[in-house]
Amino acid sequence: MSAPRRTTFLSAAIALATVPMTGTACAQGAPPASSAAGYHVTRHVTTGGEGGWDYLVVDTAAHRLWVTRGSHVQVLDTDHDSLVGDVPNTPGVHGVALAPALGRAFTSNGRDSTVTIVDVKTLAPIATVKVTGRNPDAILYEPATHRVFTFNGGSADATALDAATGAVVGTIPLGGKPEFAVAQGDGRVFVNIEDRSEIVAFDARTLAVQARWPLAPCEEPTGLAIDRAHGRLFAGCSNALMAVVDTKSGHVVATPPIGKGVDGTAFDPASQLAFASNGEGTLTVVHEDAPDRYRVVATVPTQRGARTLALDERTHRIYTVTAQFGPPPAPTPERPRPRPAMVPGTFTVLVVER
Repeated sequence: MSAPRRTTFLSAAIALATVPMTGTACAQGAPPASSAAGYHVTRHVTTGGEGGWDYLVVDTAAHRLWVTRGSHVQVLDTDHDSLVGDVPNTPGVHGVALAPALGRAFTSNGRDSTVTIVDVKTLAPIATVKVTGRNPDAILYEPATHRVFTFNGGSADATALDAATGAVVGTIPLGGKPEFAVAQGDGRVFVNIEDRSEIVAFDARTLAVQARWPLAPCEEPTGLAIDRAHGRLFAGCSNALMAVVDTKSGHVVATPPIGKGVDGTAFDPASQLAFASNGEGTLTVVHEDAPDRYRVVATVPTQRGARTLALDERTHRIYTVTAQFGPPPAPTPERPRPRPAMVPGTFTVLVVER
């Protein structure tokens, strides 16, 4: 997603040192939320394959998990934990947006600044579209307008596509480097701007920026999730906070602590739980007691490098991914602090549930 956070798909998380795990943290005198009790890693699904990783997304209706792998996308059956297919030729892929009503998926290919349109049933490519910006990173399907938006880290803007035709319909200057984005469902879109520590809100129909909201004390926001019913955004911040933001006023209403190295957040409306996946090797679980009151109810050990996540709202499972790493290569003048290489064949999906 971002240059300071990761410049390769192996992610800066592999360079993070392991830190001690913290226990469950709750408000004074308040018991843990019963819905958070017992979250733990129930299994590891080793898929192997070449390439690093970035975003992953659950197709709840089809019971599939899409995982981006640098130059291809692996697709898993979530009922059987089995690999069902692979989408090739997605150079520098960061994310996948799903448009279930159209039977399509869209990948953001950062290396050649394109979007690949894929048939979700056959996994066959339908078309490749050149976007207006450079290095599309996050990608989002907005259901009210049937548009797909790529958030272009290299050009600080977003490209809008017609999901049915694949045609480019416009560009939105964002004034900074975009990270993850979410849709309210009524045409409003919210996107983290990492290098400005703010959220931008824009209209998916007119492509007009509606608001810019500073996130202090949050720094360098990455992952973003939404509670649509209560109008709250959950931004994962590089300074180990989760910024909870009002979608109407932009006011930061709470900043519960999370782990280090966050890159993904999610919100489960059924349990009123927000999650942050942290590269240090933890998953922070935060309960929404009320729209303006939040508390950490669990810190779940995962695995070092597991910093992106996806939530399945049908099963309430959390998926995160990582791998094992060998020792770093010897330093060179060009690479004085080389990162360790991923051990071949160790790429793994972690399933977290109660």
